Amino acid sequence: MPEIEIVLCEPLYEGNIGFAARVMKNFGFYNLTLINPPDIGDEARARSSHARDVLENARHVTSLDEVIEESNILVATTGGLSKTVTHAMRMPYYEPSELRDMIKDIEGRVSIIFGRENWGLSNEEIMKCDIICTIPTSPEYPIVNISHAVGVIVYELANIPRGTYPMASRIEVDAFYDHLDRFLDTINHPDYKRENTLTMMRRIFGRTNLTIREVSTMHGILRRTEQLILGDEFEKTENDKKTSGGD
Repeated sequence: MPEIEIVLCEPLYEGNIGFAARVMKNFGFYNLTLINPPDIGDEARARSSHARDVLENARHVTSLDEVIEESNILVATTGGLSKTVTHAMRMPYYEPSELRDMIKDIEGRVSIIFGRENWGLSNEEIMKCDIICTIPTSPEYPIVNISHAVGVIVYELANIPRGTYPMASRIEVDAFYDHLDRFLDTINHPDYKRENTLTMMRRIFGRTNLTIREVSTMHGILRRTEQLILGDEFEKTENDKKTSGGD
């Protein structure tokens, strides 16, 4: 069963944090992480009602990077979407019901990240995530209160059955993305396309829930291709890595 973590990124209002804790407990979720929250006072505690334990046990961190270090899958929630598939930053995106099917069989931490009440998540933050999730709201009034958004997501993810396989760790997946980045150098991929290409790669592999073996296999394919392209230069680079203790 995935370990689901609800992450509020720099929430502005303590009342919303309390309401988020309350709706999390309504549907059986207890892992709440707060990135640079406001002071937690009486309003948050009152809004949390009987979920004060969720509120008081919330993890406080100072950056999204601290969340990334301990997660296997990062899900960005956003209402601001890309209009075409040529802009990979906020594309492709999935509804909460689709997210359930994507993560239900994994063993690992899934961090679902909700942005600030006034402007959501930045492009830089979304770029670091693996999956984009959006709530299909009415175009007449599409803005959803953050605690309501949390409620929609946890409702859809409640009572997920136990998973069947372990995922690759965040360190292993990030090492694979770093290898992809170096591989683009090997094939002389244009610099102006690099950021968009790497973002699309993260989106593609992020929704596949890579296992440890799959990551290892992808590394092997990249190394074999590098060997064929670089020849003796590849062998020298690999020997230098072994000498220096690199991967």
